[in-house]
Amino acid sequence: MLIFFLLKSLAELEVLCTHLYIGTDLTQRIEAEKALLELIDSPECLSKCQLLLEQGTTSYAQLLAATCLSKLVNRVSPLPIEQRIDIRNYILNYVASQPKLAPFVIQALIQVIAKITKLGWFEVQKDQFVFREIIADVKKFLQGTVEHCIIGVMILSELTQEMNLVDYSRPSAKHRKIATSFRDTSLKDILVLACSLLKEVLAKPLNLQDQYQQNLVMQVLKLVLNCLNFDFIGSSADESADDLCTVQIPTTWRTIFLEPETLDLFFDLYHSLPPLLSQLALSCLVQFASTRRSLFSSPERAKYLGNLIKGVKRILENPQGLSDPGNYHEFCRFLARLKTNYQLGELVMVKEYPEVIRLIANFTITSLQHWEFAPNSVHYLLTLWQRMVASVPFVKSAEPHLLDTYAPEITKAFITSRLESVAIVVRDHLDDPLDDTATVFQQLEQLCTVSRCEYEKTCTLLVQLFDQNAQNYQKLLHSASGITVDMAIQEGRLAWLVYLVGTVVGGRLTYISTDEHDAMDGELSCRVFQLISLMDSGLPQCSNEKIELAILWFLDQFRKTYVGDQLQRTSKICIFLN
Repeated sequence: MLIFFLLKSLAELEVLCTHLYIGTDLTQRIEAEKALLELIDSPECLSKCQLLLEQGTTSYAQLLAATCLSKLVNRVSPLPIEQRIDIRNYILNYVASQPKLAPFVIQALIQVIAKITKLGWFEVQKDQFVFREIIADVKKFLQGTVEHCIIGVMILSELTQEMNLVDYSRPSAKHRKIATSFRDTSLKDILVLACSLLKEVLAKPLNLQDQYQQNLVMQVLKLVLNCLNFDFIGSSADESADDLCTVQIPTTWRTIFLEPETLDLFFDLYHSLPPLLSQLALSCLVQFASTRRSLFSSPERAKYLGNLIKGVKRILENPQGLSDPGNYHEFCRFLARLKTNYQLGELVMVKEYPEVIRLIANFTITSLQHWEFAPNSVHYLLTLWQRMVASVPFVKSAEPHLLDTYAPEITKAFITSRLESVAIVVRDHLDDPLDDTATVFQQLEQLCTVSRCEYEKTCTLLVQLFDQNAQNYQKLLHSASGITVDMAIQEGRLAWLVYLVGTVVGGRLTYISTDEHDAMDGELSCRVFQLISLMDSGLPQCSNEKIELAILWFLDQFRKTYVGDQLQRTSKICIFLN
């Protein structure tokens, strides 16, 4: 009778799993969710979970068991310590005996182990912190097959993530206490272990055709990234501002970061691995580049920066991997973080700086010319150049920064590429970048600082392009063809030019501006005001929403720069406006 009852229960539970995870009937799914909650609250929950794991015929049955266990151990009123130890040990033995379970089942079971470990971090049995033995348990997995190694690394990775995750249903002070203890007692050892595994990967031929080998490398890189992404000081930084982030590496980790082999390892991995994995290596390097400055003495920091710059040079001299959008995006983030964390005066002192800044400039120009490729990544490149140029007045080093050579080229590449994009957008009916005003404004605000470096070159280019396009526009207005593709192209180009004039005028800084620069602003502003007069006289034929929005942008920038109490009466721009 007992066996019959268990089999009947198993059949019912598997039907429940089908409705819950792959069912299409909403009513059945709701009923299945209710049954799940009832199962968690029932005294038979643990035995039913064991039944599903050992005799379930589908991966969804095992997933249901893992889900129930997760909710069970995460209760505010915890299970007895002996019971939690039994659950942890059972799951460890279960995944060790069945390493080829469905990945989502293994992940769900590992999450249970991580939750048990975190919640019991300070619990003692027989004078021992019993739940901290997890790292020793994981090392047993690393001595087994590739599948076992993957599971072991996944456990450490999930544990690191869980320790970093704030559970708002529990006191935040308790979470911080656990996270701090984990950081101080275990996290460094986990990072060292992960780096040693990656060194083993490079030391012997890696068969990337083997899915398990590839998965192992991926999991180890994710583990390193989780270690470096740890909230070391409990700041809970806003990830949306990741270009401003500094990684607060503990002082006890200095030896790891002072070894040149550490950075070399991840640069070597980037060059050795396929894009899916090399992207993760670059993500780790982004965090290495963001390491807090105070971790090093001045000579150590200079040496560390020199190793980072050598790695950048190596990547740019062998740019094949950057054709992958993921690699490209992470590399752009890496470049931006370099300037966030290091001063221009420090960068120019690096031996390879002249060659590297040339390579970065060429990379940026190529990126701007391919405006349709990974547009979100351009933000980081413009951030780099914006901060580099903004730092020029504060550089005390005698070493040349070379920005007066390359910044005008960056500005020119942005201007010409945006104008050239208009014809492609109009003729191929593509999404118009001008319609994404949030991105346009963000890029223009970054460009305004870069554009004022060697401003004469930028002004000359804009005057030439504005005159040429305004003349073409006027000719089209007087032609009998009406609204044509040519007119749409010309209006798009003028819209960009008006935006760009507003941008460079808005980039004026009072403390470094000269009468000559004000005169250039006047020349450019007059052309926009003449365009406004031309459009006003030709209404309604001349009405164009994109140009009008660009004019509003220009007027706002002009007002902030030249209209108000701070305007000097002797400013050269007054001559052009009279």
